[in-house]
Amino acid sequence: AVGSPLVMDPNSICRKTKRLAGKQAELCQLEPEIVQEVAKGTKLGVRECQYQFRFRRWNCTSHSKYFGKILQQDIRETAFVYAITAAGVSHAITQACSMGELLQCGCELTRSRAPPSPTVGSGAEGTAWEWGGCGDDVQFGYEKSQQFMDAKSKKGKNDIRALIDLHNNEAGRLAVRSYMRTECKCHGLSGSCTLRTCWRKMPHFREVGDRLLERFNGAFKVMGGNDGKTLIPVGDNIKPPDKQDLIYSADSPDFCSANRKTGSLGTRGRVCNSTAMDTSGCDLLCCGRGHRDETVVLEENCLCRFHWCCVVQCRKCSVRQELSLCV
Repeated sequence: AVGSPLVMDPNSICRKTKRLAGKQAELCQLEPEIVQEVAKGTKLGVRECQYQFRFRRWNCTSHSKYFGKILQQDIRETAFVYAITAAGVSHAITQACSMGELLQCGCELTRSRAPPSPTVGSGAEGTAWEWGGCGDDVQFGYEKSQQFMDAKSKKGKNDIRALIDLHNNEAGRLAVRSYMRTECKCHGLSGSCTLRTCWRKMPHFREVGDRLLERFNGAFKVMGGNDGKTLIPVGDNIKPPDKQDLIYSADSPDFCSANRKTGSLGTRGRVCNSTAMDTSGCDLLCCGRGHRDETVVLEENCLCRFHWCCVVQCRKCSVRQELSLCV
């Protein structure tokens, strides 16, 4: 699994450079600080995956033996993992550039870009505009994510699985790059807005996760074309997926029972919502096996007080909570 989101500890990556693809080994040797941001980005992606899938039968467990089995398949869940981790790497590297933590990059260059649209914000008409501040250099993050995350898959360009992985990586990066927003600040005497300085910022990563979850729900099943280089949607009259769609070629297991071969931990013992009708509901999450109610006692901080200066002191309170657990 070298080069996969499983081993994104910078030290373990670079200790295994002989087994890495050329571009990955090159980054390890020449730009180890970029590899550290790659590691942060993949962790960001996996955390977001766990948030987005927290109420699903497969909850993006980080247990390496099971997570590795997911990555070896070509199911919808794998498509999401590849997309969200490629997006996380792009986001983390771009953020590090804006924070001045990398020597190779900084704020976005804006001299060649057209002025910002005067329709942004209220009272914009007649206001002078210019690019300024520190815009996010998302193109740099995009390229470094592409260089590292795509390197392993490019070794077998005609392999259908490689084409699918590359497509999903790109979908993840585009979920960041294609949704940049413009932020502005007014300048002038007495609160007037005689000049407005604007810069471009990345979307919050939660927005990226939400957008990719929508793509996951509408993911396209594909098969390889006869030439070994193209992907064809499965089914009649289905439009081909665009660059931001997620794609897969195999049906997912139901994830109801533990199965190390498929990477399923099963749903036994999972907390469910006995009144919900969605994926978090006990009927769906427990796969029809039923659930049991259990009372647990949790300790929480309570009666917190701020003492000048500058300490917050809290008491510990016991709270009884009713949980529904899958059997």
